[in-house]
Amino acid sequence: MNNPTKPKSWLAIAVVVALGALLGWAILQKDKPAAHDEHGHAEHAEAEGHADEEHHDEADKAKPAKGPHGGRLFKAGMHGLEVAIFEEGVPPEFRLYAYQNGKPVAPGQAKVTLTLERLGRAPQVIQFKPQGDYLRGDAEVVEPHSFKVTIEAVQGGQTQRFAYEQEEARVTMSDAQLQQAGVTLAVAGPARINSQLSLLGEVRYNGDRTVQVVPRLAGLVESVPVSAGDRVRKGQVLAVLSSLSLADQRAEGAAAQKRLALARSTHDREKKLWQDKISAEQDYLQARAALQEAEIAEQNIRQKLAHLGATATSSGSLTRFELRSPIDGIVTDKRITVGQSLGESEPVFTVSDLSSVWVEVPVATKDLGTIRTGLAVQVKASAFEAQAAGTITYVSALVGEQTRSAMARVVLPNPKGLWRPGLPVQVDVTSGQAEVPVAVQVDAIQSVRDWQVVFGRYGQQLEARPLALGRSDGRMVEVLGGLSAGEHYAAKNSFVIKAELGKAGASHDH
Repeated sequence: MNNPTKPKSWLAIAVVVALGALLGWAILQKDKPAAHDEHGHAEHAEAEGHADEEHHDEADKAKPAKGPHGGRLFKAGMHGLEVAIFEEGVPPEFRLYAYQNGKPVAPGQAKVTLTLERLGRAPQVIQFKPQGDYLRGDAEVVEPHSFKVTIEAVQGGQTQRFAYEQEEARVTMSDAQLQQAGVTLAVAGPARINSQLSLLGEVRYNGDRTVQVVPRLAGLVESVPVSAGDRVRKGQVLAVLSSLSLADQRAEGAAAQKRLALARSTHDREKKLWQDKISAEQDYLQARAALQEAEIAEQNIRQKLAHLGATATSSGSLTRFELRSPIDGIVTDKRITVGQSLGESEPVFTVSDLSSVWVEVPVATKDLGTIRTGLAVQVKASAFEAQAAGTITYVSALVGEQTRSAMARVVLPNPKGLWRPGLPVQVDVTSGQAEVPVAVQVDAIQSVRDWQVVFGRYGQQLEARPLALGRSDGRMVEVLGGLSAGEHYAAKNSFVIKAELGKAGASHDH
């Protein structure tokens, strides 16, 4: 009879034998050295290390650390190079500092060439020479400091190359965005500048020929023989005052003259006695000293009276003081009446020589490139038919905080008295025509920081270009530097670009 459990027993024995063999093989494998696996893992770890190192190198290139002098610090092995732009008291310039193992080395041990690439400009190569503890660039770094920088440095026989970019005063706007904002583009190029400009001004007194008359001593007004509008001559009496303080000074002056006469007589007598050996030399010396003191005292009081415009006596009256005109002219203001008590520093008359007058003209900042001293002008009266030729003699160096304009002045001959102070006039400034190689529209000029700029267009980017400006006719303005012929710039509504620049918050990065 068959045993049904026999096949199952053999199956269990086979399974146990197989498991035992498998376990033994595993133990043998565990005891063997895993050279391939360890090598493979080592290679993997090394590769990961290189990848991580490369990742950090790229991060360092993209965002270098700050060096001790505030510049960008680049590292390559044991060598380092700090790149900074220095502009304290000098035009902006590159200064480089070399390091080895983190410590400064003499600048002569490094040879560096730096290349600047700007929008719309040819690359600029800057060479360096040792100076002090740094390498100094041989060219000014003009504004704005917005460019790509490529550096090739040779240190310790090794050549390293670094690069970075920085942006300043730059925004990106597409054609569609410009069109939507109403910004139009124009091309810088040759233009004819019509140097004629019409400005509004006003006739004023000639300040160099106008004086305020003050009595310079206190007194009571006895008479005033002139009135406002009268023409007077230099030295003519304008008013007569009675002054007690003047009487005191005249009395002191008279006493000083008498003391001087007595001192002189005594000196002459003592001198003769000493020469005749009758009196001692000491008596003579005392007399001479007394004479000198008397002369000083008399001279002092005489100069005081001359300063007041008074004489030692006046018609036998010590109190009488005559106030006289210091120049030829017209009495344009009178603030004195008979019986009035005056102070010593109170202005009582204004006398002005109206044979020439000033025409003062406010000049807007956009016209300051045209207006300058020496230009001939035509002045036209607004109230009646009259005109005269004059010359700009002064343009103020300051711009009014409220008016945002500077003041120009024209000296205008006025022999017939036609040009009265207070009269409004039109001033036509003409300096001829000029063909200039580069000009831009006046409306395109904007102020950014302390620059006068236009926004150049390069692809989709607009960047502020600081300009040196010349002549202007109110429509076009000459460009002396900062923009080349053929460059595109934002013309109409360029203030929109300035507003976008403000939103971007562009910084002055070094």
